[in-house]
This record gives sequence, C-alpha cells and structure tokens, in this order.
Amino acid sequence: MNSKDVEERVLIVGLKTSKIADDDFSYRMQELKALTSTAGGTVVMEMTQNRENPNRATYIGSGKVDELKMLIEEKEVELVIFNDELSPSQLRNLSNALEVRVIDRTQVILDIFARRARSKEGKLQVELAQLSYLLPRLRGQGVALSRLGGGIGTRGPGETQLEVDQRHIRSRMTDIRTQLDQIVSHRERYRSRRKKNQVFQISLVGYTNAGKSTLLHKLTQADVYVEDKLFATLDPTTKKIKLPSGMEVLLTDTVGFIQQLPTALIAAFRSTLEEVQEADLILHVVDSSNEDHPNHEKTVLDLLQDLNSEKIPMLTVYNKRDLLTEDFFSYTNGPSILISSMNEDDLDKLQLKIQSIMEENFSPYIVHIDAHDGKALHRLQKETIQLERVFDEETEQYVVRGYAPDESAIYHEMKTRETRGEVENEY
Repeated sequence: MNSKDVEERVLIVGLKTSKIADDDFSYRMQELKALTSTAGGTVVMEMTQNRENPNRATYIGSGKVDELKMLIEEKEVELVIFNDELSPSQLRNLSNALEVRVIDRTQVILDIFARRARSKEGKLQVELAQLSYLLPRLRGQGVALSRLGGGIGTRGPGETQLEVDQRHIRSRMTDIRTQLDQIVSHRERYRSRRKKNQVFQISLVGYTNAGKSTLLHKLTQADVYVEDKLFATLDPTTKKIKLPSGMEVLLTDTVGFIQQLPTALIAAFRSTLEEVQEADLILHVVDSSNEDHPNHEKTVLDLLQDLNSEKIPMLTVYNKRDLLTEDFFSYTNGPSILISSMNEDDLDKLQLKIQSIMEENFSPYIVHIDAHDGKALHRLQKETIQLERVFDEETEQYVVRGYAPDESAIYHEMKTRETRGEVENEY
C-alpha cells in the first residue's frame, strides 16, 4: 500500500429501503467501511438516506445529491462510494453531478481482489470480472476515466482496458475464458488424481475474515498468507494434516464469501469454489465475535446450496472464542464447536471433533495383520482412523480396529483379507 492509498479521503453513502432491517443496514455500512479500509481508503464521513426505493436516475434523492456536493467540498472528499451496485446511468449521472470519482461496492470488492490475486488463475478471474463489470459502464465512467490508476476502483489487471473499444474488451474476455478453461481442465485432472489416490479431502469455507487461513496455518504449520483484512485469501491452498489417529487428510482453504457478492465475481470464481464440491467434509468457519454472524452463516450456506454442496457432511467451527465478550449461542442444527485458533487445546479438540464426524460417516473394521506385513500396517495408520492395535502372540498377528471410508480401496482390501482368513480357518 503506498501513501496515496492511505491518504485517499472517502465518503460512503448508504440507502436504507423498507426491505432492509435497521441492524442489517448498520452491519452493511460497517462492512463497507472495512472494505474501504482494506482497499486503502480512509472514511471521513458517511451519509445515509431512508427511501422506499432507489431513485432510478441518481440512486439517492435529488436533495441528497445537493447535500452530498456540499459535504464533498467541506470534507475535501476525493472519492464517493455507494453501498450497492449502481446502474450504468446512475453512475454516469452521479459522476457528472458530483464532479469527483464515484464508485460502488462492487468496484471496491473488485479492487481488493485485484490486489490480492497471486496466481495466474486468480489474476485472470479478477480481470474477467472487472471487464464484465466495466463493459456496460464505459460511457458512464466520466471523471474516473480521466484518472486511470488513481486509487480505489481503478487498480488491477483490467485497468488498461478502460478506454479501449467494446470489441477489443469482448475479444480479451474470450481470450481469458479460453485460458481459464485450460486451467480448470488441469485442475480437474489434478482433482481426479487426488480422488484416485483416495485421500480424504476437507474444505475450509466461511465468510471473509472468519479466520480460515489462520486455522489452516495453525493446523498444518504451513507458510500461509494470514492478515486481519477482508479477502486475505483468493487462491485455494491445499495442505496435508495428520489427525490424532495418524490418518492423513488434505485441507483446502477457499476464497471468503461476502453478502452482496458481485455477480461477475460469483461467475468468475465459480471454478475455484467448485473445489468445495469435491470435499468429503466441509469445515464452515464462522467469526463468533462478529455481531452479524447469523447473516454471515446464511450467506455461506446459501452459496453452498447454489454449488449443490449442502449434502456434504459439515462441521460448523465457531472461531475467535477469545474475542467474545458475552455468552455465545449457536444457530446451527448440525455439529458445531466453539474454539480459538490461537489456543492449542482448542485446536486439539477441533481435530478430535473432525475425527469423530469422520467416524460417523465411515464403516468400522477389525482386521488381523501378520507382524511382518509392515506395508499393510503403515497404510492402515495413514489411510484409516485407527483406534486400536494389539499384538496377539499366539498368532503373531496384530489385531487392528478402526474406521475407514467404505468406498476406499484399503477398506475393500481389508474386507477381502478377513473373508479369505475366515475361509482358510475352516480347513
């Protein structure tokens, strides 16, 4: 972040209609402040208006537009951000009337994504989302077009495309989609290879800044980018963890969800979010200290439903217990746990809870393994939840008891081994 980002003086504007509850409106305005801060702006003032419906021409009423003009001059505002997605005509009319840069919530989110994207895929997805958003708005950019690269909402891979003709933009979008298709195809091959190897997969999902990356870092001791900002993680990160039983599983961090996620971004990041569909277990991480956490939960659950992932077993992890100032009440009907990712004991409890949910979805087994068959013993340790291993001196075999995924190769091999053993014992 350079000094210009920090110095950008921002006025945020919110419109409360009768459809939005007072608390929900307040939380959304707080979230816009946090988004602005993450993008490098300083909110010097906020303006709100109660109205039945947005004004079709200027979003807020004409009287409020005049009031806004005076406040911009008085507070030396450089940028006005509206807490909704403005139509091309609203954006054009407001830019002309206010004579400063005007952007909306969607542009702030796109800007944050532009600076957070690290992988080639992430950068391409952000550029595609930016171009999808800009294409119908080229004529309405007004002041913004004359200040390319001049702050929030103008950064990122798509910024050099703002003044080119629509045909060029469409051509670039086609090119990006082709490149993304190749990347998606590569990831699908990688996924199928993981499935073939039958490694159990856990996906971390949750509202932005719920603490998913911190949890991944603490559980795997991996070098994962962690920051107390919105959308700190954009690119999926997969790491291996060892459960208390010794079983190895894969843990994947995903992009954070948010209310009013721009349509262009949902479409662009769908392939990334589809990692969740391949999960055997979902860890839904919720910031328990956030007053709006029930709405955060609902946002994530709705998006999981859109991804047809609602039937995958899920554990709700209420995180940031250390920041709670009063009693906490869970809203989920399914299994849940209240933890702090900063507490070692809590992390141990979480791993045991994950293991117990896996046991519920696995099938039990008891198998006899010859003492010299180290390979089979090692596989049982690594690929199943091994609860007990006892050496029988009479038979010189280990009796191993535990749980395994009933679709896994190891489970079928053990079943075959036991059946063969029973047949041999009859003779």
